[in-house]
Amino acid sequence: MAPTILIVGATGNTGRAVTETLPTLLKANENFKNHRVLALTRSLTSPSAQQLAKIPGVEIIEKNWTDITSDWLREHEVVRAFIASHNAPNQFAEESAFHVAALGAGVEYVVRISTTAPNVRPDYAAYYPRTHWAIEAMLGSAEFSALKWTSLQPNVFLNFYMALCAEYIKQFKRTGELGPLKLMASKDAPVAPIHPDEVGVFAAHLLALDNPSPHSGAKYVLNGPEDITGEQLVGLVEQHIATKVKDVKYQDLSFLDAMLGSQYEGSGESMTVIKSIKYAPLTMWEGKCNASTTSKEVLDIAPPRRTPTEVLEDLLKA
Repeated sequence: MAPTILIVGATGNTGRAVTETLPTLLKANENFKNHRVLALTRSLTSPSAQQLAKIPGVEIIEKNWTDITSDWLREHEVVRAFIASHNAPNQFAEESAFHVAALGAGVEYVVRISTTAPNVRPDYAAYYPRTHWAIEAMLGSAEFSALKWTSLQPNVFLNFYMALCAEYIKQFKRTGELGPLKLMASKDAPVAPIHPDEVGVFAAHLLALDNPSPHSGAKYVLNGPEDITGEQLVGLVEQHIATKVKDVKYQDLSFLDAMLGSQYEGSGESMTVIKSIKYAPLTMWEGKCNASTTSKEVLDIAPPRRTPTEVLEDLLKA
């Protein structure tokens, strides 16, 4: 077996781009010529897993990452790792167990996905940013000094942010009807959503560094290259439908009710905790998530380039 870089969540939002990007970066570096990329998936038969399996230098296996132990990491000679965890209420228990296992196995460096930077604090009203704060606090403790780590704090994902606009345009072109346009954006606050692939590309560059020490303990803010307001989103929609939208509902989170209900109703989880996710966009509405807050290191290493206009075009073709 060879020294291994592990990718947890390889078929997910950010993990896919890590898996696609990392082998090329390793191949170009003499120090990593003997390393392998081991990507985890929940299903080897999924289309995304089968696509990733075709990439030279990637080995993909079916394993639940929450079952990873120090022994398993040592057995597979894991020296570096990427993890994009879920955001369910038990995230801290499961992700912290992964980091404890990594520490115990002597893993050198971990890159993890956090959430929107201004939300990551112990008193935030939505539950999952508090979990990310707790994970980062744990990793920053003296007990974890042997494990290098970097936490990536991305803005809202661009494809998710633009999805309601794309669906509205498609619906209008099918029916010719102008219903209400419901946007999670506020009317005036500038927001720079980022495409998850670009978060993954940056993570891959960190994992491929000869010496990640300068980035150890860092919490990097990742935004897209371009700010956009809710009013400007409406303008993009109107360009595509060639008429004015008569009814716009800004800061609308009604879509969450059905989504959260289907995921968690009857699960035994506290729905009060689950529904606190509705507080997550507050910092966006307050104008705290714009392009100017992107970390300099992100712009130096792998600057994001995809814009809302480009992603909307892609969604309309899908």
